[in-house]
Order: sequence, then structure tokens, then C-alpha cells
Amino acid sequence: MKASQKDFAAAAPRAVRDCRIFYFCGPDEGGASVAAARIAAMLPDAGERVELSGADLRRDQVALADEARSTSLFAGARHLWVRTQGDESAAAVENLVGQIDAGEGGICPVLIIATAATDKSRIAKLLEKRGDALVAMFYPPDLGQVTGAVRTMADKAGIRLNGDLAERLARAAGLDVRLAQSEVDKLALYLGAAPAAPVTATPEAFEAICARTEDDGFAPLVNAVLSGDTARLPAELRRMREMSMSPVAVLLAIERRAAQLAGLATRLGPAGNVERFVEAESKARRIFWKDRRDITVQLQRWRGARIGRLNARLLALHQALLASSNPGETLLAQEITQIARFAATAARPRR
Repeated sequence: MKASQKDFAAAAPRAVRDCRIFYFCGPDEGGASVAAARIAAMLPDAGERVELSGADLRRDQVALADEARSTSLFAGARHLWVRTQGDESAAAVENLVGQIDAGEGGICPVLIIATAATDKSRIAKLLEKRGDALVAMFYPPDLGQVTGAVRTMADKAGIRLNGDLAERLARAAGLDVRLAQSEVDKLALYLGAAPAAPVTATPEAFEAICARTEDDGFAPLVNAVLSGDTARLPAELRRMREMSMSPVAVLLAIERRAAQLAGLATRLGPAGNVERFVEAESKARRIFWKDRRDITVQLQRWRGARIGRLNARLLALHQALLASSNPGETLLAQEITQIARFAATAARPRR
């Protein structure tokens, strides 16, 4: 069985009823993760969640089948939650399918979230024609789609959220629906909202609690890249891998800051004083006060033709990420390292 983000909601009830293996892939790792969580929530008896990594399954190719047959510590229900990259777990999935086809009973639900994989992967091809498996492919949503999703999340949480605030939240979450859901949950808690007692959200409440890219872990990396901080960049790239940040979401955060810099550079002009300009923009609340220092540094590096070339390169990188069958974080790390080195060599403009 195959599905995409367009028909996943309609296919999910049938998949929960008929499938044992659920494979979520595509460039939108955030959307795939949310879909997996939705399937887990719909399982009639989800029980204990047992987490496995692709690296574990590459080393021990029978572990997945063994775990799927095992019972939980307290003899209750369980489901497996696997995070993997590309086809590193293919042999393990083949072993699991072999056990099922051999008539092995008692197989618990297995949910696999695969980054840097598509519906053309080896695992997807193995599962897509099976009646007991779901292959779901997710592409990065656009701003309108995530804004709509935020409105739906807010309605369910008892938050009255207007279109402007919903769009701001979608942007702050880097168009990552997982982060957006987290922000809606925090906003509901802050407002004391509930479905039975809805509360109207205000811009002040949004600013008080909603995560900006810094709170979500993106901004230190964004700032290291665009400020040309090559000494700090390796640690930020390592943290990106350790936290399994979505490469597309990270790139979107960089693109948003680059677009902001382009707009600021246009208003500043070629001979303007950067520090005085940023101070005025901050006082006018067009620049968030926490971003003031970083934007000052970045405007000194990205002006004129440089900012145009940066945005063109980011667009090309975005297209390459979506088209690549290789791990996205590797391509992203290589490209943004080059951008950071270029920023580091930029001469500071006249004051």
C-alpha cells in the first residue's frame, strides 16, 4: 500500500487495520515523523514503544525480526519505532518480511522513519505491493500548507489563532510540522486553553513562548554559517547530526535569514551605517532584539552582489537536497561550510 501527504489521512485508518509494517520516507522528515506518530496513536493497543536505530540494525540484521516477535517486559503489547537513513536497514527489513511470509505469528507493529530515502528505495520497493505494509512518501510542505496545519492544531487545542499568527508560527517552526505542534502545545499551556474553554492567542503570547529558530536549535547553526564563524561551525554541524535536525528545515532557516538580510540590505543602501541602521530597525521592532548582534555582523558580510549570489546558491542547494538520493545532511554540511568560508573572507564594509 502506498500513500503521500495528500491521501495519508484517508489511508491511515485502513493501514492501521491491515498493516504490520509502516515505512515513512521522503524529503520532509518532519512530516514523516508526524505521520508515524499519528499511526502509533491510532493503534488499538500500541503498548510499549521500543526504539531502534538504523545503525543498530545494520550491525545486527536479525534484531528487527527478533524484537518484532518479542513480548514486552510486562507481557503487554508493544510496537517498534525505527529511525534509519537511506537503505541501511534494508537487510533487517528483508529478514522481518521473510519471517512474516514464513507464517511467523505475533509480529508487533513496526514503524520505520527513513531520512534520505524515497519511495524508490530498496525498502520501499520491498514493501509497496504488500497488503500488510504501508509506504508513505512526504514532500516538504509550503507555507500555506503548514499555516493551515497550524490552524487545525490550534483549533484542536482550544486556541483561537488568526491567519497572521498562524503564518508566523509556521515560519518560526521552519515549516516543520513537528516543531509547529510543539509550539501550539506550549501556547495552549501558556494561555490555559482547552477545547472546552477556547482562548484567543495574542501577538504578545506568541512572542512570550513560541520558539524562534534559536530555541529550536537552528539559530546557532544559521548564525555560524552566515556570520562566517568557521571556528564554531564544526561543533554546530556535529550538533545538527546528533539532534537529527531535518536538513530541509535547517536550510529553510538559513534561507529565511538570507531573505531578511536581502531586504535589510536594500533599505540600508550601499553606503549606510550598519550598526545605526540595525539599532533603528530593532527599536522599530522590525528586528527581534535577540537577533540584533548577529544581524549586524551578517549585514557587514552580505551586501550588494554578495547577498544576491547567496540567495541564488541557497535556492540551488534547496533543489539539490530535494532531488538527491544521498543523505541530505552530508550535502547540506558541505555546502554551508563553503558559504561560511566565503562569509569569513568578506571584508567588513565602511562604517
